[in-house]
Amino acid sequence: MKRKPLDEFFLYFFVFLFALIILAPFYWLVVSAFSSKAELLSVPIHWFPEKIYLGNITKIFQGGLNISGGEVPPFGTAVKNSIIVAGVTTLICITVGSLAAYAFGRMSFFLSNQLFIAIIALRMLPEIVTVVPLYIIMKKLGLNNTLLGLILVYTSFTLPFVIWMMESYFEAIPVELEDAASIDGLSRLGIFFKIIMPLSLPGLITTAIFTLLTAWDEFLFALIMTSTYQAKTLTVAISEFTTRHMIDYGLMMTGGLLSALPPLLVALALQKYIVSGLTSGAIKG
Repeated sequence: MKRKPLDEFFLYFFVFLFALIILAPFYWLVVSAFSSKAELLSVPIHWFPEKIYLGNITKIFQGGLNISGGEVPPFGTAVKNSIIVAGVTTLICITVGSLAAYAFGRMSFFLSNQLFIAIIALRMLPEIVTVVPLYIIMKKLGLNNTLLGLILVYTSFTLPFVIWMMESYFEAIPVELEDAASIDGLSRLGIFFKIIMPLSLPGLITTAIFTLLTAWDEFLFALIMTSTYQAKTLTVAISEFTTRHMIDYGLMMTGGLLSALPPLLVALALQKYIVSGLTSGAIKG
């Protein structure tokens, strides 16, 4: 059926409008990162920098630099901490979560359904509710201000999501494939690694990306659990460009731009897996 010209006009208009709303903040982030402080605060607003300013990028990596009485956090250390915490958290959650999801999806054991519901219910708790208990536990274990403590905390609230996602992908795989592999002599672990995991690769990559982004962008727990620059992550470091006397918008925007690039590049590189993973999850019967 051929669309009417008026229908096409409204369709393209709303697509353009939504794209503008979504991309406008990112555009201003880029403009602010490459604008000097004077130009950024000038009136009227400069929607494009008159001169490309690279001082924010060089300044942000200078540890120990002072801005109006406040110390600029060592940005390079924060980037390294975020990479370690997000990467290790994703690896642990995907490994443990996939095994647990397969057990819940294919095995029947005592209180399996109740345990699965309990795990999913834990993910539904607001993060703010668990901050104090987790802080006390980490303090008693001596894991405050450590990357290991952040990894354990992030794993605690990300693992239920991974189990829930992967269990739905595993259920979409026909049981007959496992029966045939079992007849051929494959063990349960052999079936999991040689049959199930390759078939659920799009879902695995999609879940891994969501897990990575959750750990990369997390702010609340990182703020509460860390107080030294050696353990703070990228999100906390960006927030500390706000000092007692002023806010350095240029450094803050530059930090935001640099922190947004790695997840963006990962999503673009693995776009086809994300689309196929979401599609396979959507048509699961």
